[in-house]
Amino acid sequence: MHATVFLSQVEQLEPAPVVVLQGEETYLKQAALKAILRRTLGNDDGELDGSRYPGSEVDFKTVRDELLTVSMFAAARVVVVEEAEEFVSQHRAALEEYLDRPARASVLVLDVKHWPKNTRLSKKLASAGREIECTELKGAPLQRWLGQELQTRAGKQLTRDAAALLMELVGTSLGLLSQELDKLAAYVGERSAITLEDVRAVVGGWQTETIWQMLDAVQDGRPAQTLEGLDQLLRAGEPPLKLLGGITFVFRKLAEATAHARTGVPLRTALEQAGVYRHQLEAAQRYLRRIGRPRAERILNLLAAANLNLKGGSRLSDQRQLEQLLLQLSGVTPLPSEL
Repeated sequence: MHATVFLSQVEQLEPAPVVVLQGEETYLKQAALKAILRRTLGNDDGELDGSRYPGSEVDFKTVRDELLTVSMFAAARVVVVEEAEEFVSQHRAALEEYLDRPARASVLVLDVKHWPKNTRLSKKLASAGREIECTELKGAPLQRWLGQELQTRAGKQLTRDAAALLMELVGTSLGLLSQELDKLAAYVGERSAITLEDVRAVVGGWQTETIWQMLDAVQDGRPAQTLEGLDQLLRAGEPPLKLLGGITFVFRKLAEATAHARTGVPLRTALEQAGVYRHQLEAAQRYLRRIGRPRAERILNLLAAANLNLKGGSRLSDQRQLEQLLLQLSGVTPLPSEL
């Protein structure tokens, strides 16, 4: 069971005497552990009836005695073994035996990065305990998590484009994404939805906003504004390869859409399938029609050549290389004869 499923169903699930938190997503492990503490002890920290031990130092007897001890404040305990791989390896037989006759109300939590599925212990856990996968979320599952998390926390909606840009800017770290959701909820105030413009303003800052304006100018065929934006970003210390990454993120989608359209797919549909934000579909169609299919079909080659040149393949300055690329993409300068 993935942690996101566990967290959404924790109140309906039967308590398990042994829980394995498996994976490397710390945010999900912390959230799952809080849910276990709350369900078992009635609080989030477990200071009164919970114990934590490093897996490389604790023995099984100590853990078992803790699980079987009833305090004056509660009839249950939660014992967490952190980085428990070594503990599991050394006490596998004892854990198997414990799963046959676990403490009635207490919970043993084993925090591991990996949990092999083909062991006898794993099979016993499947029938008598619970494994919770605390693994990285990507793509659509991550986007769903963002929307659900924001709705739960602040009662607000996150538009699809806003979620996509948030993932692009922040990455897949749920801890960092969680912080940004709180900032966004505070920023929009009483508004019920967080939009792409909100993400650009709050998460990206002026640098991201300037990059978007620069790339809008490229697509509109406004070379002066394009070069002005590039100069501003470079003067502010933005790394050229990072800027190329942003350029590539936008124009690779347009190149993919061009390739799809060649197979007979309508251009708008091809752009949607390539992941172009909905509010940018009209501008993207105008851009591709303006520069024409021959130039559009060379976008990927232009991006690849720029990447190679910025990594030492050209004697031109980084700024001059990026200027050439942006002007070629905009359609206002000729393409090199060979790429």
